[in-house]
Amino acid sequence: MSRLDSGIRRLLAQKHALEDAAARIRGLPGCVLEFGLGNGRTYDHLREILPDRDIYVFDRQVAVHPNCVPPEDRMFLGDLFDTLPRAVSQLAGQAAMIHLDIGTGDRDASMALVARAAPDLIKLLKSGAVVVSDQPVDHPSLSPLELPSGTKPGRIYMAVRV
Repeated sequence: MSRLDSGIRRLLAQKHALEDAAARIRGLPGCVLEFGLGNGRTYDHLREILPDRDIYVFDRQVAVHPNCVPPEDRMFLGDLFDTLPRAVSQLAGQAAMIHLDIGTGDRDASMALVARAAPDLIKLLKSGAVVVSDQPVDHPSLSPLELPSGTKPGRIYMAVRV
């Protein structure tokens, strides 16, 4: 498979998972957390499919398309492990959904990063909240969800906070 085809499949899996997660949290109040703002594509999509939700973003720096710059009071900028404690003190138990796109390109490093972040991420979630992630998030408080139809396992991961 070409890198272009692989990229398209990854983006489609991400889009379908985000839309599935948005439907699952329809009746669950709470904010949405976007880890890995990147160039703002998924943030922009989240704004479109969840227009009435507060969306907080996390990244090292803002490097997005000008139309996708989040409000300053909804950004946590800097190293993940510096911003997570601040987020927990401000938003503990308030997130209805988390989207994690923090992979580094190195599978082992990405898995270690997610494993280190998981205990704080769990503190942010309310019961019934959904996690959509580019890496598996292994934690006893999370139960895996079935992926949207047509999504290849291992391309994206979904779980619910029990």
